[in-house]
Amino acid sequence: MAKKYTSKINKIRTFALSLVFVGFIIMYIGIFFREHVWVMTIFMLLGLLSIIGSTVVYFWIGMLSTRAVQVVCPSCGKVTKMLGRVDMCMYCREPLTLDKELEGKEFDEKYNRKTRKRES
Repeated sequence: MAKKYTSKINKIRTFALSLVFVGFIIMYIGIFFREHVWVMTIFMLLGLLSIIGSTVVYFWIGMLSTRAVQVVCPSCGKVTKMLGRVDMCMYCREPLTLDKELEGKEFDEKYNRKTRKRES
């Protein structure tokens, strides 16, 4: 099965959106424990924490997005934001890089990982 790549900003936004829905589901489960106030309160607080976590992630990615490099996609011609050495176009999923060494190579997210070099 082939990997489906998306831009890093969209991945993080999708994660934050899923935190909102998970929080609502947790709170909804708490409704089933109306007879046990403590259990219901715990579920409501866990759901609230999930939604607050989503807010923090949205704020963080918003701040990160303001510092991202804006490039024009050579395929679709739209302006997209890049994080790291390699990223995908937000619109057409074209692999993008600003690193001359990586041009023409197969797209791999591993290029963004920092590797430690051994000192001898």
